Amino acid sequence: MAPSKKTATGPDPIDIQVGMQIRARRNSIGSSQTALAEAIGVSFQQVQKYERGANRVSASMMSRIAGHLGCRPADLLPSGDGDDAVPLDSAFLSQAGGPELAKAFMSLSPRLRRAIVDLARSMAAAEGA
Repeated sequence: MAPSKKTATGPDPIDIQVGMQIRARRNSIGSSQTALAEAIGVSFQQVQKYERGANRVSASMMSRIAGHLGCRPADLLPSGDGDDAVPLDSAFLSQAGGPELAKAFMSLSPRLRRAIVDLARSMAAAEGA
């Protein structure tokens, strides 16, 4: 596995975002790094490197990871719409109700997910006003 393109301050931000998505989805289904590693045929240390963005995830590996996590490989990529400045991470999952919310959210259709995101943004904007 080729190492990530490093910036002057560390791993490429996109590789970090992919890793954070992997970690968040893994946590949301209650899977350990060891279980993911066994499912995709690598060491748990390699999974740690993927999750930190220290190593890039190849397309074939992303496909294996997504299969274990019950999502599409594209779901692990940044959307490119500017919302990736604050990627989902394990801090969300450590909040009360976070894991349950994430699991329920992932079971929804893309249309309903978008509606929930829009609703949450409206609520946050109203609360901040």
